[in-house]
Amino acid sequence: MSHDVNHAPAWRRATEGEQRWAVTIGLLLVVGIQYALPAALTPSPHWLLPSLELVVLGALFVVNPHRRVAHPSPVPRVVGLVLAGTVSLANVWSVVALISGLLDGSLKLSAPHLLLSGGAVWLINVIAFSLLYWEYDRGGPAARARGERQHTDFLFPQMQAGDLVPPDWEPEFPDYFYLAFTNSTAFSPTDTLPLTRWAKLLMTLQSAVSMLTVALVVARAVNVLP
Repeated sequence: MSHDVNHAPAWRRATEGEQRWAVTIGLLLVVGIQYALPAALTPSPHWLLPSLELVVLGALFVVNPHRRVAHPSPVPRVVGLVLAGTVSLANVWSVVALISGLLDGSLKLSAPHLLLSGGAVWLINVIAFSLLYWEYDRGGPAARARGERQHTDFLFPQMQAGDLVPPDWEPEFPDYFYLAFTNSTAFSPTDTLPLTRWAKLLMTLQSAVSMLTVALVVARAVNVLP
């Protein structure tokens, strides 16, 4: 790399790369939730999208079996983006089905089941956006590990903390999950700021979806409470 490693900010320094376990846990959680959701909130057949996600996740381990995401390669990158797109597609389907079912009254669930289903869809939304942030921030995990991008898409507080954090600190999937979770609960940035337009637009979309989901689910659940 052409930059001076000793004086470069942490996000420009090459690191050994991020381990895959946190992303895998998040994806398996999404698959489990999708299998448990009511059939009305998933595409037909009910098993199709979660099974496809498992297949793509398995393919990702086949093409890139390393525990760390550190080596840029077009095939794992494409497979990873396909996986993120599949999860996002499933998320869009569930959110649209939930909102439309609540608005037209076709979603017939008791208050406890409605709250559980709405909370499950909300959590999938958080994980889906976590995955999008993780895949696209500064070109993805492999590009971040190599410090390839001059400018960052998200400004994490550790990037300005100086000696308070390790010199090779890099955001990993749990950091993006925290970003997505706080954005879905506060409906605004908290400690991590979006710097690029695509990051701002994605966070805006996530907040809007979260607000609609929470408002409609709670309102409907109150109406059907005994």
